[in-house]
Amino acid sequence: MNGYQGYIKPALLLGLILNGTDVRADDSIHLTDIAHNGMKNWQSKTLSDNTRYDVTEYLAQPAIFANSHHSASGLIIKKRIDLLATPFMNWSWAIKTPLDEVDETQKEGDDFAARIYIVIDGGMMFWSTKSISYVWSSAQEKGQIWDNPFAGSNVKMWSLQDKSSKIGEWYQQKQNIYQDLIAVFGDKGRKSANQKSYRYIDIVAIMTDTDNSGGHAEAYYGDIIFSSR
Repeated sequence: MNGYQGYIKPALLLGLILNGTDVRADDSIHLTDIAHNGMKNWQSKTLSDNTRYDVTEYLAQPAIFANSHHSASGLIIKKRIDLLATPFMNWSWAIKTPLDEVDETQKEGDDFAARIYIVIDGGMMFWSTKSISYVWSSAQEKGQIWDNPFAGSNVKMWSLQDKSSKIGEWYQQKQNIYQDLIAVFGDKGRKSANQKSYRYIDIVAIMTDTDNSGGHAEAYYGDIIFSSR
């Protein structure tokens, strides 16, 4: 993988624009509604061969099933989210086939059975682009955070599940994205400065990838919802 592709992989193509998200009266934003819309709100982007994504049901829950063989492609939604209004991202995921343990801090091990990105798009000021990639890690323990080996400190990897997590079971996740951005990219010292830097995100993406390690992984992703509490 060349350097350009390596940078795009964690950023997942910031220029794609999609609409169709659903804003509910309960101060929540439903980015997806798999049961009714399947993958309608998502657009695929292939980086290194195709990870297969299909709409299915797993353990009585609508899901997107990802199957990766030596591949790296993702699904993305571009939607500007105001984190002061809806700071919490809620989702579920499950692993069917885990990756063998790889060194995920190195380029040759930058693969995950499941990962979900949030991205602040810096636009023309590409150096201002920032992303957190929440991952199901094969080697790093829960709570570990490290710089992406391709994109450096602009993309922070955060292990939420690890090899001790049970295979085949749904895990519900809830992260305060606004607070997470401050934690990993630094407190600006003033409320107004933090809001200027971290108030909005522009992209959410999912990806199951095995291109660097040459492995195989399968995972399920549930609906993604942003909420006020």
